[in-house]
Amino acid sequence: MTDVRARSRYRHFTPITTRWHDNDVYGHVNNVVYYGFFDSAVNRLLIEQGGLDIHAGAVIGLVVSSNCEYYAPVAFPQAIEVGLVVEAIGRSSVRYQLAVFVAGEERAAATGHFVHVFVDARERRSVPVPDELRGVLGRLLEG
Repeated sequence: MTDVRARSRYRHFTPITTRWHDNDVYGHVNNVVYYGFFDSAVNRLLIEQGGLDIHAGAVIGLVVSSNCEYYAPVAFPQAIEVGLVVEAIGRSSVRYQLAVFVAGEERAAATGHFVHVFVDARERRSVPVPDELRGVLGRLLEG
């Protein structure tokens, strides 16, 4: 398995601009903001490439697990890139490995994982990962 902090491990990158209010009183991006970076990167991919309709679609992805480990600070006004690789695709779930890179850096400032379970938007019961999403995610599968 490739080093979790190495840029070369990741197959998809989402550019994100840090915002003034992302910084905390210590002068760096607050730890909880990283989860927003992860969520934005994953959902932007699913919406733009996988056809996920978060407002009117029959299926949505719910986060059931996440974590983040921090190695180096990031602060406004730095530009960052969130790297993403799919670690596993199950019947109704997907596990993503993510990393926050200061733009152009080879080592991640933070890494984490994120697990989606796809559910019926009304009933909130698990459903198979939709074929179109499975195709997009399969192209990002590690291995």
